[in-house]
Formats: sequence, structure tokens, C-alpha cells
Amino acid sequence: MTARLVLLLLLIGLLLWIIPGQSTGPKRELAVPAEDLIAVELATVGIVPMTGTPVVLLREPQSGSVVPIFIGPGEARAIIMAQRAMTPPRPMTHDLAANLIGQLGGTLERVIVDELRDGTYLGALDIARERGDNLLVDSRPSDALALAVRSGAAIFVAPDVLAAGEDIPFEGLGDDEDVVTALGITVMQPGSELREALQLPDGPGVLVSNVRGEASTLGIRPGAVITRVNEVSIISPLVFLEQVNATPRGEKAVVEFWHEGETRTVELDTDVPASTPRRERRDTL
Repeated sequence: MTARLVLLLLLIGLLLWIIPGQSTGPKRELAVPAEDLIAVELATVGIVPMTGTPVVLLREPQSGSVVPIFIGPGEARAIIMAQRAMTPPRPMTHDLAANLIGQLGGTLERVIVDELRDGTYLGALDIARERGDNLLVDSRPSDALALAVRSGAAIFVAPDVLAAGEDIPFEGLGDDEDVVTALGITVMQPGSELREALQLPDGPGVLVSNVRGEASTLGIRPGAVITRVNEVSIISPLVFLEQVNATPRGEKAVVEFWHEGETRTVELDTDVPASTPRRERRDTL
């Protein structure tokens, strides 16, 4: 199914949603009880070695693991663009879908991956409506995750889905291409030109491009450089992710960062940061 066809089906569903008396088909039900779902953080996009198949990597703090889920190349590009805060000249498919949800009075609160059936992941969008109720919309998980990274929506996954991905091998896209989010901090590898332009210090470290939650409250800002986590030097975005995951359960991650000539150290909870769902801008269509 092409991205354009997916968008067409979403448009039809959203239009029916706002037309009184219209039905959008059978009600979407979760495959597992809502209380069994596990909160995860979308960390980055990687690939499966040898095949090059793209996967999205989900950080699961309870086990300290990163679990891959297969996605398509188009969705992988959409997620990477959103993590890099790249704004296309005109809305792409997932930008348009996110804008439509907001234009029609909805807020994407959660995306859910609740089942792996016959080798296919099943997902849903949990959309809050202005009239006070929520609508659960069936979705491919890859599309749902591409929307989540744009909207700030929470991500929840069924235990069986996480367990199924534990043995899938993965690797990063490469240090110059990897963009990683953990603890609400999105980081990338600064090249020599970027280091010079931003007057960043020499030595190991990854550049913060976006931050939310506790990390922002404690002073980490875009433009900062994460230099160490738990006393380990951070030489790449994936090493940053690995050291966050290596934090012993029940303990806080000790993050050292440089910003505007000052080096500071903060302690951050390793749980998934609280989501900040928002409506997309209404002037982008």
C-alpha cells in the first residue's frame, strides 16, 4: 500500500468523522487491555544488517533494551526528517495527515502498536476530539510512529510486540546520519563545519538538536553538547543511547554537557518522558 493511498484512506475516515450521522466502519478495539501496554520512546531509525531493511528503534526503560520494529523506507525518511526538525517547502504525506487532525479539531494523544499478527504489525491512533471523547483509528504502526514524532504523542506497545523484536539484529545508519532521542534529548553527530560554525569544543560529544521534559527543565538546551553519560565519553549518537540504556534500573542517568562555554552535570530519570501532544499549526495547508 502506497503512502498516497494510506493518506487517501485517512482523509476519507477524517471526513466521515466530522459528518454527523456517518459511520466510519467497525469500531477499532485494542488486542490487549490498555493497562498492559508499555510506554516506549522512539529512539532512532536503523537497518537490519545484510538486507538493509529499515527499522524504528524503540527504547523500553523497564528492561533497559532497544527493540526494533520493521517499517518502510518512506516512513523511515519521514521519521528522520521529523527528528532532524526538517521542514519541507510543502507538507509531505505525514505532515499533511498531522495537520488535518489538528484542522478538524483533534489532538493525537497516543499511538499504539498492539499486535503482531501473521508477521504484520497492527497499530492505532488515539485521537482526542473537541467534543470531549476519543476516537481510536486503525493505522499501520509505521505511519502512526511517523505522526507521533511530529505531534509529541505518547507511544505504547504491547508486551508481545516488544518480545517479538528482541532477536531482530540492527545497526545504525552511520555516525553522520544517526539521529537519536533518549531521555527527551535528541542528538546528532556534529561535523567539522558545524563545530566551527557553532564554536563547539573539540573532543567527544554529540550535539543536542531538540529537548523536552525533565532535561529541558534542568537546563539542557538545543546547541548543547552531551560529552559524558555515567562517566563514559559519548563519541556517537548510538553510544549516547547505549549508555542511557546501561543505567542501572532504579538509578538516574548522570549526564555531563557543555553549553555556551560552561560544563554542567545533571541527573535524569530514565523513564519515558511525559508526552506533550499538540495540534499541528493551522496555517500550513
